[in-house]
Amino acid sequence: MKKILVVAAGDAKHMQKNIRCTLTAAKQLGREIDLLLVGSSAKPWAEKMACFSGVTRVLVNPHACYDSLAENISQLVASLACDYEFIVAPANNISKDFLPRVAAQINVNQISDVVRIIDAHTFVRPIYAGNALATVVTKDPIKLLTIRFSAFAESSADSDPVPIVILDQIFADNRVRVLQQTASDVTRPTLNNARVVVSGGRALQSAAQFEQIIFPLAEKLNAAVGASRVAVDAKYVANECQVGQTGKVVAPELYFAIGISGAPQHLAGIKDSKVIVAINQDPDAPIVSSADYALIGDLFELVPELTKQLEKESKK
Repeated sequence: MKKILVVAAGDAKHMQKNIRCTLTAAKQLGREIDLLLVGSSAKPWAEKMACFSGVTRVLVNPHACYDSLAENISQLVASLACDYEFIVAPANNISKDFLPRVAAQINVNQISDVVRIIDAHTFVRPIYAGNALATVVTKDPIKLLTIRFSAFAESSADSDPVPIVILDQIFADNRVRVLQQTASDVTRPTLNNARVVVSGGRALQSAAQFEQIIFPLAEKLNAAVGASRVAVDAKYVANECQVGQTGKVVAPELYFAIGISGAPQHLAGIKDSKVIVAINQDPDAPIVSSADYALIGDLFELVPELTKQLEKESKK
């Protein structure tokens, strides 16, 4: 019986929650699982990930050519594909870049954003901005899946360690190269891993007011900072903060939607949040009806007051 290849590409330090959720989904397919780690940050984390529940072997290719370029990652994964029945990855930005290339190279279809696995051929995924679910059946010999990790619980990380195999294949596409890579120098949790997310929208009116209102509350809550697409397009905050169907799908324990009207694409990205709190001046805004709690009023008064009260509580 062929196995499952779960691919972890990107910064291994920040991907562990995503991978554990993806492993929970992969285990439902009833096959042995190889976990592939690629890039220069992979090797230091291999031993820890070798203890993730469900993994039978960890493959590591630590070459730096796999750090950023989907062109290179896709060639490596495609070269391994014939040994597997399933190739699975979390539905994050880098997987959305390299996995379609793998699908093209091995001439199979990709099924994206899987939220439920019915059997080895049948999968459920959201369509129409999450307003409907499609059941997809595939007969491809190799199934390529991205997993919406917010739909699955984390597998444990306390199993006995499994063998680690170092790979040395180098696929370096000379037609492309990284000119510059900039990382945000922040100590807050990332959107995909945060227990609390504080997001702002168009009602913040400017980048300066976004920083003045949203960031202090996020600091007090040790929260990740998010934003609506409109706020990102207006350059109130960086693209990496966008939450929604065309940004990042999040599932925190607590989600603050501040000055966000609640467009369908944004609601699709937050619907798995445990508790949603909306702060909005419009009681008829779509986000209000979707929220568990709503504060109706001027965000420029309510949010600083909330931050002030949290400051008082922290000093008690």
